[in-house]
Amino acid sequence: MSDPIRLLLADDQALVRGALSALLGLEPDLEVVAEVGTGEEAVAAAGRHTPDVALLDVEMPGLDGIAACAEVRAASPGTRVLIVTTFGRPGYLRRALRAGASGFVVKDTPATQLADAVRRVHQGLRVVDPALATDSLLTGESPLTARETDVLRAARDGAPVAAIAAALFLSEGTVRNHLSAAIGKTGAGNRTEAVLVAVGNGWL
Repeated sequence: MSDPIRLLLADDQALVRGALSALLGLEPDLEVVAEVGTGEEAVAAAGRHTPDVALLDVEMPGLDGIAACAEVRAASPGTRVLIVTTFGRPGYLRRALRAGASGFVVKDTPATQLADAVRRVHQGLRVVDPALATDSLLTGESPLTARETDVLRAARDGAPVAAIAAALFLSEGTVRNHLSAAIGKTGAGNRTEAVLVAVGNGWL
């Protein structure tokens, strides 16, 4: 029998992480070699364990799964990344693929299908949730520029313009201009609504 496929699991919810580990561990050709709760820990674990496949959640504190994807690939070039997330948002899919992910599935995927996705990613194939792929095509690319995205992300927690300007090294007038542009492009009535639209589409 060939060596099992070595897996790294990264999810900030311990129960989810444990359930994934238990389910995948039942497969005779899969072996979980590391479980972590943050993106930063995933990068470090990838460098230490050089897993065959890393399963990364999107929503993690600090370095999120999409940002961690690129760093995991840099730390362990032979590791392929499968994004496993609760949030099936078209923008997340596009960003994950750009970051070097080989697959993108949602967490309610049946265990047998998830295990099969791991095997296919390990073989060098690309695996994408079909419904999400369709939504991604229909939704299209984010209309926001990189700077508008930065400003909207900084505004996510209701920070005042002055704080956003200081954090991004911009003038307050520039921040207002970017917020106004983002509100217009998302069809929102204010910046709070613009954030909700952007988050809902996975653009932030």
